[in-house]
Amino acid sequence: MATVASFEIAYRQFLDPEGRVTGTLPEFARDPAALLPLYRAMVWTRTFDAKAVSLQRTGRLGTYPPCLGQEAVGVGVASAMRPEDVLFPSYRDQAAQLWRGVTAVEILLYWGGDGRGSAFTGAAPRDFPICVPVSSQTLHAVGAALAMKLRDERRVAVCCLGDGATSKGDFYESINLAGAMQLPAVFIIANNQWAISVPRSAQSGAQTLAQKAIAAGLPGEQVDGNDIVAVTDAARRAIDTARAGGGGAVIEALTYRLGDHTTVDDARRYREDTEVSRQWELEPIVRVRKYLTVAGAWSKADEERLLAESTAEVNAAVEEYLATKPEPPAAMFDHLYEKLPAELGAQRQEASGEAGGHA
Repeated sequence: MATVASFEIAYRQFLDPEGRVTGTLPEFARDPAALLPLYRAMVWTRTFDAKAVSLQRTGRLGTYPPCLGQEAVGVGVASAMRPEDVLFPSYRDQAAQLWRGVTAVEILLYWGGDGRGSAFTGAAPRDFPICVPVSSQTLHAVGAALAMKLRDERRVAVCCLGDGATSKGDFYESINLAGAMQLPAVFIIANNQWAISVPRSAQSGAQTLAQKAIAAGLPGEQVDGNDIVAVTDAARRAIDTARAGGGGAVIEALTYRLGDHTTVDDARRYREDTEVSRQWELEPIVRVRKYLTVAGAWSKADEERLLAESTAEVNAAVEEYLATKPEPPAAMFDHLYEKLPAELGAQRQEASGEAGGHA
């Protein structure tokens, strides 16, 4: 018997849960000050996330999926992208969207049922809208990556997905095409250990989710998804390689969903409190704060100022959202067809006489 091929999956971590450096920091992170924008974005996202949950609980927002505990994944990935790249988010990628220039008001409008929430008037006009169907955004990403390659563009399609999405056929088809055609598509798996109520152990017999890349001919890597340095470093290397024509990659970021799946879920029905408590000890924001504090780059006064500023900015966004006059129901027909079919035209006319509003 001869071995015809062998593979391995690397795991990277630079900051442990106590904020201690565990290895040689990548060049971009050697100056602690370079991590300050990333830290601020993570705290801002968590402040926004908590407010959005509060809005839903008081009937002023629709069902909302909190990203509590996953802030390092979104911020790290988005910070590694260029403006001309295209993000394909799932429904729990607020951190990445906010970094990319999607406004808090737009995200609130989306979850409030207003189509203008997907307009992205800020710095990310080509980023795709939030994708609620599980894993379908992987197909969109690989299609866009093919277009980028055919046009000889130095751009990258970056697709964010959860661990449950890797069990879907869409994901396997997408990474297979990305590998076969050496497309500039990078897939970021936020492995938060739960696909709604299904634990990671019941989803796949694979030792890692990153190794699923191997069958597609793509490099796969696993990182500590609660370590902003590790996520940013892995995303930078993969995106830079894809931009240079070296093909795509799959990155599995190990993290944890500290909150409910959505605001209509009760995770206590399928998770033990002790499990969640253990995961709070690993969460991403505290470890960065500890590192920055020890390095002399952050203080209690800095923290208090950041929290006050974040709260004020989020509250201002909420006020703008609540004051935004809703689109009329007939607007649902405006972006379906270049020329609206006659049968839908009648429905649009009927809907134009209806009224609606934010709760």
